[in-house]
Amino acid sequence: MNSLRKIVLPLALLVVSTGVQAQSRRVAPTPTPTPREDEAVRVLTEEVKLNVLAFDEEGRFVSDVKANDLVINENNILHQPSSVRRIPANVLIVMDTGGELRQVKSLDQTRKTARAIVNSLKPGDQVAVLQYSDKAEIISEWTDNKEETLRAIGKTKFGRRSAFVDAINMAIGFMQKSEQGNKHLVLITDGTDSTANARTRTETLNRLLSTDISVHVLSYTQMEASDITPRTKAVTNSPPPKAMPDEVAAQLPNGVRDVATAPKFKTINLDRTMLRRLKARKADLENAEVQLNSIAENTNGEMIVPTSLDEMVEKTALVAKMIDASYVVTYIPKVPLTENSPERNIEVTSKRDGLIIQARRKLVVSAQ
Repeated sequence: MNSLRKIVLPLALLVVSTGVQAQSRRVAPTPTPTPREDEAVRVLTEEVKLNVLAFDEEGRFVSDVKANDLVINENNILHQPSSVRRIPANVLIVMDTGGELRQVKSLDQTRKTARAIVNSLKPGDQVAVLQYSDKAEIISEWTDNKEETLRAIGKTKFGRRSAFVDAINMAIGFMQKSEQGNKHLVLITDGTDSTANARTRTETLNRLLSTDISVHVLSYTQMEASDITPRTKAVTNSPPPKAMPDEVAAQLPNGVRDVATAPKFKTINLDRTMLRRLKARKADLENAEVQLNSIAENTNGEMIVPTSLDEMVEKTALVAKMIDASYVVTYIPKVPLTENSPERNIEVTSKRDGLIIQARRKLVVSAQ
């Protein structure tokens, strides 16, 4: 894993041995072997890297946090930070631009939300963009040029499928190639996948816990679930989905327009196949919200579950604030990561008056 640093210290080995010559009973010196270049003692130094947020009691970013201000608790063992650094953020924005049964999620809304994130970040932050629908693809490499990133966002396209798991795997690989710290993943998504099974999905999300990436989510789940719930019932008093957009209906002749726009007070759905699909879609949304919330919490990220499209855009400022209030903290674990439990619960607290630290992370040690 990239958050571990391995140091190899070569150590020359000198072997001296003596022997007795039996026939002459004289001691004959045994030649000292020349050390081979590949003989070395490998010393493994492990370093854990994580992001922490620093605020004062008024919620303002604190810009002068030092290592002596913090205490790290890893599985109830206290540690002192090795370093505390404030560096520009590296932010990968993942745009969910697909889905078969979407109702609220749209390409236009996802673009608006992504643009708002970019515009809210501080100058100097590096941003890249990944989109996924039928497949996942990087559409903008790392850059601190906001105009370049905004142009890339405008070129995204909608698709019918939702390759969520592929997108997360690609995002992890892409971010872990970077040697820089202060890594943040921003997901604009409903978190559902068209093809991946539950086990693959869980394993992929757990991969994030073995990295130093903080995950932030702007989720469509609540809005999609609220829209779909009335349609999971065979009989409902809610109006059916609109057959055409309002702007199209407005251009119809009088009479035809009135029929097309008249309110419907009761709907009977006899399509049992569609009812099953809608119920499965609702269950997927509920499960996705639980998993996304867990990943955000365990990586010291922010989970936003808006109830309106306007709120989704407005809350991007909060996500950007959290990203730009991050410090990169490193420490050397007293219990080697290869020993005992593969899971470490990490909390960071402040020893300094007036300094509020937000840092809680679950670290899963991946197999090397």
